[in-house]
Amino acid sequence: MAKKDTVAKDYMRDKAKFADAFNFLLFDGKQVVKPGNLTPLDVASIALPYGEDGGSVPIQKFRDILKLATIMKDDRAVYLVLGIENQSDVHYAMPVKNMVYDALHYNAQVDEIAKARRKNGEFLSGLRESDKLSPVVTLTIYFGADEWTGPTDLHGMLSADKDILQFVDNYHLHLIAPANISSEDFSKFHTEFGLVMTYVKYSKDKKKLLEIVNEDAAFRSVSRETADMLNVMTNSNFHFKEGEERVDICEAIEGIRNDAMAEGIEKGIEKGIEKGLEKGMLGTLAGLVQKGLLTVSQAAEEARMSVGEFEAKTGLIV
Repeated sequence: MAKKDTVAKDYMRDKAKFADAFNFLLFDGKQVVKPGNLTPLDVASIALPYGEDGGSVPIQKFRDILKLATIMKDDRAVYLVLGIENQSDVHYAMPVKNMVYDALHYNAQVDEIAKARRKNGEFLSGLRESDKLSPVVTLTIYFGADEWTGPTDLHGMLSADKDILQFVDNYHLHLIAPANISSEDFSKFHTEFGLVMTYVKYSKDKKKLLEIVNEDAAFRSVSRETADMLNVMTNSNFHFKEGEERVDICEAIEGIRNDAMAEGIEKGIEKGIEKGLEKGMLGTLAGLVQKGLLTVSQAAEEARMSVGEFEAKTGLIV
């Protein structure tokens, strides 16, 4: 799991793929978030809540990936704080986890404004009426082929009836999961991240996967980075040539099939030899019994079988 998390972080840290994921989530695939307008942010967030003794207790949380996006809306620049949390397995507390991340970043923005005020000699505890914060959007990307079975909002984690829940602010999980993406929507991706989502979605249906990969010419030449990502996330067994920068996934799958076929043939031969030897040994022992040189019980013991099993396999009637 640690290897999957590391590979996913490295893969999604790429600006083009990062932008692709958020354009799919926020803008239905339209290219609004531009890779060139993304700035990496510190993934560590610190809050200082009060402890039991009245003192402050620092809490540090680390995001997977965090970037500041500048987008144009109605001829004006809008700033968004965008975070990605990668999951190779279902996390059943994900709404709370992401909610804490978002809250910490809003808190950090308030602190930054307050610091700037104090620097200018203004001793204010918070914001001015005109001060605004940048929206924070956290996206969870699930790299599993199965359905996401965890809660998709805070209310889904709470044990309470509607009368109570109406007074509890909900927090929704923003999720990209391959199983939830329709075949038509894969065209809304514009980088190889879309190929990863496609491959993962059908990775458990080998027949469908082969059909998809053969039909989509993009799989004929993917980056080594994407091929490695597919290998790790789907536990495939692709074999690549040393130094190969582009990989044909169709050939890689064919290689797996050929290896499996060769292994199957080899095992079949071994099994056949084993069965032949066993048959020959049983025939020899049965012959010795018939000649009175061995008793049935002695022959069965030699064959490491019960008397009944020995008689059944040899058809011997004494």
